[in-house]
Amino acid sequence: MSLNCNEINLILSETDFKGAFIQEITQTGFDTLGFRIVNKGDVFNFIICTTPSSCRLNITEQKFPKNKKPLRFNEFLKAKVQGMRINDIHQIGFERIVKMDVSTWKEKLFLYIRLWSSAANVIVTDENGTILDCMFRRPKKGEVTGGIFCPEEKELSPEEIQQSLKKFPVRNYGSETPEEKNPHPFNRFIDEYYTEHADSLSRESLLAQAEKWFNVKHSKMSSALENLLSKKKQFENAGMLKHTGDLILAFQSQINGSSLSCTDYETGREVCIRIDPKLSAQENAGLYYEQYKKAKSGMDALEHDIEMSRKALSTLEAEYAAMVNEKNVLKLEQLLRKDTTPKQKTEKPHPGLHYELDGWTIIVGRTANENDDLLRHYVKGNDLWLHTRDFAGGYVFIKARSGKSYPLDIMLYAGNLAVYHSKARKNGQADLYYTQVKHLRRAKNGPKGLVLPTNEKNLLVKLDEEKLRKLDEVEKFSLL
Repeated sequence: MSLNCNEINLILSETDFKGAFIQEITQTGFDTLGFRIVNKGDVFNFIICTTPSSCRLNITEQKFPKNKKPLRFNEFLKAKVQGMRINDIHQIGFERIVKMDVSTWKEKLFLYIRLWSSAANVIVTDENGTILDCMFRRPKKGEVTGGIFCPEEKELSPEEIQQSLKKFPVRNYGSETPEEKNPHPFNRFIDEYYTEHADSLSRESLLAQAEKWFNVKHSKMSSALENLLSKKKQFENAGMLKHTGDLILAFQSQINGSSLSCTDYETGREVCIRIDPKLSAQENAGLYYEQYKKAKSGMDALEHDIEMSRKALSTLEAEYAAMVNEKNVLKLEQLLRKDTTPKQKTEKPHPGLHYELDGWTIIVGRTANENDDLLRHYVKGNDLWLHTRDFAGGYVFIKARSGKSYPLDIMLYAGNLAVYHSKARKNGQADLYYTQVKHLRRAKNGPKGLVLPTNEKNLLVKLDEEKLRKLDEVEKFSLL
């Protein structure tokens, strides 16, 4: 439920904004702004929320968490409005529009805060009504930079005010008086009400969303872990494949056509083994040894995946516990928004893959487009470039650190990535070029992303399964 016109008027009447300064502005979400205001030594937080069905503005006890990536409108407000003096703030004609007059010694601006559920917005204009920017840009309504927004102001008669109070009464907020307990009683009531019971951006609704998110994600991850454990049971008998190969070689003289009947020297039981008559005893045994080798390799990979799945479940449970224990609804909304964003919509800091190891950043371009984009926009002259000799593959970069030389272990991790993301993967090893990015030059009229190195050195790298597993773990947990 959004605030009505008389509740907005009461909220504004409880606080003297004139002469106050806007110390800091924080946009905690796409539809929520926080103003830190200083007035005659008093400091308080003022929230503006344009969420449909929960439009409001009031003084709040909540602290405003910052976004890791600043939002567009927040950056505009910090550049143009933060630090300004509030000359006046008032409601326009008992409508759900609040006008804030702010200025510095050289500039005057107006902030219009419209709290209609269907079209809530915050619009900043100059003295002539020309829009400088909006929280939500709506071209069809002319609410874009360069548009005009100058709502008509009119005074209401006492009769009209009384009619408005009857039609839209102020909700009951208790009997305490400002002198006894709180200088902003209605502000506090509104803050507590929306924090606990609003349709959105309340602790109640956000925790319901968090529980749903946790149950869906936990169910999927638990199911995946159960599948891995089931596969593990199938691989636990891999030793029997090797033993069968040993039996074929030990009793090859007893092979009869397509089968071998013999006594298992470990158990003393009679066993019958299928044999391919077109192959020799050594070749038949070799088939079982090959199956054993694959099963053993699969078991090692399964153990790694099972450990990763258990860690992911533990991390998920810790994230949910943090949400449940979070008292600040603005911070809770921020945590929930971050964790419920689909991976496809999560903006990456750069193309390709990203790894953080012991303070070093490794970036992998897997295609010609990613290689070219990384070279043009994301790596610098002192960064290290690695690429396989004589094999097509992706580019691998190690970001430089001031005053630090590249450790051999980090270079081997990067080298493993270069071999793995190249045509040399099947060979299990390859020679690599490595040099600094400043020693690369583009091949004239060459394919996209193709570069020619100078001052390059050679590094022979063999694929290391342990290092690849560690890199896989680092990449997966960087996405959680």
